[in-house]
Amino acid sequence: MKLALSLKSVRWSASMALLLGWMAGAGCSTFPRSGTPAPRRGDEIVAAGQFFHTGTRVVLWLDPGGYDGYRVQRRFAAFPDSGWDSSHATNKDLTSPNRYGLRQAGLTTNEIEAVRGGGWDLPLLQRTVDQFVLHFDVAGTSRRCFAVLQDDRGLSVHFMCDVDGTIYQTLDLKEEAWQATIANNRSVGIEIANMGAYGLNEKNPFARWYQHQANGQTLLTVPDAFGAAGIRTRGYAGHPARPEPVRGEIQGHELVQYDYTPEQYQALIKLTATLCQIFPRLQCQFPADARGRVIPHKLPDAELRNYHGVLGHYHIQTNKVDPGPAFQWAYVIGGARKILGADSCHPLLCPRQADNSAR
Repeated sequence: MKLALSLKSVRWSASMALLLGWMAGAGCSTFPRSGTPAPRRGDEIVAAGQFFHTGTRVVLWLDPGGYDGYRVQRRFAAFPDSGWDSSHATNKDLTSPNRYGLRQAGLTTNEIEAVRGGGWDLPLLQRTVDQFVLHFDVAGTSRRCFAVLQDDRGLSVHFMCDVDGTIYQTLDLKEEAWQATIANNRSVGIEIANMGAYGLNEKNPFARWYQHQANGQTLLTVPDAFGAAGIRTRGYAGHPARPEPVRGEIQGHELVQYDYTPEQYQALIKLTATLCQIFPRLQCQFPADARGRVIPHKLPDAELRNYHGVLGHYHIQTNKVDPGPAFQWAYVIGGARKILGADSCHPLLCPRQADNSAR
C-alpha cells in the first residue's frame, strides 16, 4: 500500500513538472497576473509604442493633464464647439482635422503600407530619425503653446518643455509632427517655453514677463492676462539661468533674449541624451564652426541634408531665429554627452556650469 502511494506521488510530481515546464515553454510564466497594473516611474517617453526612461519628469498625452496631439478637437475651445466642423468654421487656418502626418520619405511602398495604420517597429524608426530640432515657443508656457499649435494653427510638435522643466510628449515619435518644414520627416521636435528673441530696437514683452529683484535675481512671471499657467510644479517661482538679457547674432541680425530656466536646461540635457541613445543616427552634437562654436545661421542645403544631430529651427529656415542667442548649446550637448559616457569631447562640449562663453 505504501509502495502504491509512493508510485502515485512520483507520477503526480512528474506530471506537475511536465505541466510547469510546458507553461514556461509556452511563455505563461513571463506574464504577470491578469489585471496587474504595469508600473511607470513618470519619466518615460514613447517611441514606436515602446517606453524609454529619461530620468526627468515627463507627462504623456496618455496621462491626466497631458496634451494630446492626436485629438481632432480644439483643446481649449468650449467643448460643444470643439469638434472639427465648428473648429473649421471658426478658424479657417485649420485646414485639416489632423495636426500630424506619416513619416514616409525613404520608405518603400511595402514599408509605407506596413506603417500607414500605425504599425511602426523601432528599427525602422531608428533608420528614419536623425535630427532633434529645438524651438522657443514665444508662448511662455507649454499650456499656451499647445493652445496655439492645436487650436489656432493646426500644427504639432513631439515635445514641449515648460518653464519648470516638465516635459510634455504629445505624439509617439513614430509620427511626423508638423514643426520644421523640410526636416519634419527625419526629425523630433521640441518647443521650449520662452518668450523668444527680438531685435534691439524691436518691441518686446520682457517687462511683463521678467521682474528684476533687489537681490540681483530676475523673477519669471506669467502675466495675469494669460489666465491659468498650467505649470506642473506647485508654487513654482522661476528665473532665467542668467539674470540679464543675452545679446547675440542669428541670421545676421543682432537679437536680445532672456535665458531659459535651470530646470529647462536639466530636462533638455536628459531628454537629449535619451534621444541620442534611442536613435543611433542622431549624433550628440550641434552645428559648429572650425572653432567649435555654434553656427548662427541656416545651414547650406547640402550640409543640412547630411547633418545628423541636434540643431535649431534657424539652422533649417532663414526666417527663423529659435532657440535664440541665449540658448547654451555647449552646456546642453556637453551634459548629454556626459550622461552617454562619451570618452572624449571638444573643450567647448565638456559640461560645466551654464554660462555664456559657448553659446
